[in-house]
Formats: sequence, C-alpha cells, structure tokens
Amino acid sequence: MSGGFRSRAAGRREPKKSVPATDQQKPRTSKQGGRKRQRGTQSNDPAREAALHVLHRVATDGAYANLVLPALLRERHITGRDAAFATELTYGTLRTQGVLDAVIAANSSRELDKIDPWVLAALRLGTYQLLYTRVSPHAAVDTSVRLVEAAGQGKAKGFANGILRTIGRSTAQQWFDRLMPSDKLDALAFQHAHPAWIARSFESALGAHADELGDALEADSRRPGVHLVARPGELSAEELALAIGGEQGRFSPYAVYLDEGDPGQLAPVREGIAAVQDEGSQLIARAVVEAEVADDQGRWLDLCAGPGGKAALMGALARIDGATVDAVEPSKHRADLVRKATQGLPVTVHTADGRAPGLEPGYDRVLVDAPCSGLGALRRRPEARWSKQESDIDELVPLQKSLLASAIALARSGGVVVYSTCSPDVRETRGVVDDALERGEVEELEACEYACGMAETGEAKSVQMWPHRHGTDAMFFAVLRKK
Repeated sequence: MSGGFRSRAAGRREPKKSVPATDQQKPRTSKQGGRKRQRGTQSNDPAREAALHVLHRVATDGAYANLVLPALLRERHITGRDAAFATELTYGTLRTQGVLDAVIAANSSRELDKIDPWVLAALRLGTYQLLYTRVSPHAAVDTSVRLVEAAGQGKAKGFANGILRTIGRSTAQQWFDRLMPSDKLDALAFQHAHPAWIARSFESALGAHADELGDALEADSRRPGVHLVARPGELSAEELALAIGGEQGRFSPYAVYLDEGDPGQLAPVREGIAAVQDEGSQLIARAVVEAEVADDQGRWLDLCAGPGGKAALMGALARIDGATVDAVEPSKHRADLVRKATQGLPVTVHTADGRAPGLEPGYDRVLVDAPCSGLGALRRRPEARWSKQESDIDELVPLQKSLLASAIALARSGGVVVYSTCSPDVRETRGVVDDALERGEVEELEACEYACGMAETGEAKSVQMWPHRHGTDAMFFAVLRKK
C-alpha cells in the first residue's frame, strides 16, 4: 500500500457536491426568502470545529492553514487551551495526512475522492486523534461523528462511525505494521509521514550523510519556533531579545528566537524595527552584503524580492553602508509587500520579470532568491508535502537557470551573485549552480565563510542548511563571482 507516500486526495480541489446522491443531504434553506445557509458546523466543540473548517478549506480551496487558522481563532474568540488544541489537531492532521488516508482507505468501501469533503475532513481529524494523540477512542469517534452531522452530512454518520470504530479497534502501531511498505526508504517516509519522493530528495541532498534522513524527516515534522530579525542600525539582537523575552540566535547576528506567542503583537514588530524572518534567510541576505567585492559602488540588486524579507535586511545594511538596493518582483501584490517591508529604506521596487527586468547592468551585488518547490520550509506549511508534486521541480528548474543567468548578466565584472533557494533538492540547488559554472562566466566562492560559523553545511562550496542540524529551514545558497 502506498497511501503513506502521497495522500490519495492530495492537492485535489474537490467540489462541495461530490458525494453520491444516497449520501448527500440537500442544503438547508432559511425561512427568509429561501436563501441558502452557509454550510458549517455547530457541534459545541469549538476547537474541533475550527480544525475541521481549516482542513476543509485546505482541501477544497487550496488555502494555507497558517493563514486561515489564526484568523479563524481570532474571529471565533477561541483562546487558551482550546486554541492550542485546535492548532495541534489542524497541523497534526495536515502533517500526517498521507498516513491517515492510507488507514482510512484500508477501511472504506469508497475511494477517498468519492467521499464528501466535509466527511473526509472529519474522518482525517478522527483518525489523527486515534493514531497520534491521547484522546480516548470513544471521544475521538463520537466527536468526529457529531462533526459530520453538524456539517450537514447526517446521512453519512453511520459510514463515518463504522470506519472510525474499525480503526479504533487496532493500535496505531498495528496499523503502521499492516500498511508499512517493504522498501526501506519508502518505509522511512511512511513512518515520518512524508511522500516517498520527498524522502528521496532529502536523501540525495544529504549525500554522504544519508544516514541522517530519519532525523531530517523527523525535524521536518516539528513545529518551528519563531525567528525574528532585528533591523540593523535601529535595534540590536541583544536589545530585541531583552525587550521581548527571547533568545539571541546561534548564527545570524540579527536573529532572536521566540518560543511562542503572536509576533505581530510585539511592539518592535509593530514599529517596523523587527520582523519575522527565518535565521537561514537572514544569513543569505547578509552573505550578499558581506561577500568581498573590490571597489563596491553601492549598487545592489534583489532580483526575486517578494515578499520582501531579504530585501528589507539588505536595505537596512545598505542604509548603513550608503548603498542602494533595486528590488524586482513580477507580481503586483508581492511587489506591494516588498514596498511595505522596505518602507523608509534605500530600496526601489520594480514590478518586472527578473529574467528581463529592464535595468542597467553593472551591479556590485546581486541576490537571486529563486522561486522554488519550497521543500525546505515544509514544517511551516504542513499541508504542502501532500499537495506538491515532483513534476513541480522539473517545471521550476528552467526558470531558476534563466533567473541566475539574468543575475550574472546584470552583475559587473568582479561583482558577486548569491543564488539561493528554500529547497534542498539538488536539481534546484547544485544542479542550477553547476549549470552556470559550466558556462564559464563565474567562479564559485566558499559560501561557508559567510555562514557565521555554521558547520556541517555540505560537501560543496555552497551552504545547505537543515532543520535537524541548524534549526533553520532547509535553505541553500551559493556565492559566485563574475569574471
């Protein structure tokens, strides 16, 4: 059984009326003008209701859980233990969806894509509680069935009840043993709730340290802490840590760690002198500025700037050095985000395609933070591992190569180009860099010199970060000098 490698319903935006007629209940109408009520849940279980709604939105609308859930909790005034429980249920269910779907499929008389999205969301929620939490089997089953009914799917109560009760008769380990693939790597992927192709990608990126794959997958499933960046020239990391009760970062001189809480409510963040930014991202922006360039004229470029985190850090450092930054972003919406992030800094935002931005060549420093698969940030978007496909990478690589070629063309002789991705996949990292090196226009520098003492960054001159080693997202960067 391969359900643990990829959710059988993964990435599918199912219509809301996809169930057979025998199991579908007509939407209720109000007495005022026959207007349809919005489908939803009212089961007097706010935490599970919130989780169910987020799961449904993710499955049917392609929504991002990390955006939908906080807004829903605020809207419904869910706080404290209920909010924590809703968060655990939502992210846990999304993270383990492939495994959950394999177990549900083994006990369902119907294919998963034939089950109403509300019912399937409730089944996933119930199965997650049965397999991964200390919630009693009775409570997990009973509350899930009530959610099915509250979602307007009363005729499916028996169907859901039967599946969940059957699942609850065996332990989690028994289900894992029954469904575990025979292949060693596939089994490891199933154990850590990852599609097998992502596990293979990580294994390849780990190279000689492939024995760390289990640790890498496990770290990829842990919720990350919040990383903040103190804006250089306005606030030090030490000052920020003292102000918010955080801890200074291990590597970036601007990083502060925050274990919990809403960073958007912190005074330094509201005042624009601090921001949320992964420590790895900070190191990449810093590397652009710190790489040695003879006779730097202060013309810097961020060729793929949205949503603006790296551009803001480069801009703050540029202000200190008397430099300027051009920031390029093709999406108008994301370009507006860059303008917001860099307000008050010497940054000019251009809404243009980085492959042909229409800018005058001759930049001293260029950053290419290329659009990528995002495999390095899966821990921040638990649903993404099941919606992404390996074919996505094949489509992205030509774009990445074109953007790096454009960056090299825009750099002056002796200038530096930093190529980065939030992905460890070698096709998006070393594959793109090696392609550029083969053309002979650039030479590669030792990127680890600009990683602030970070060790175990890979066997090549580039830097590959890992959550299990460094506590950052699995980001990559290489430093190139134009000949």
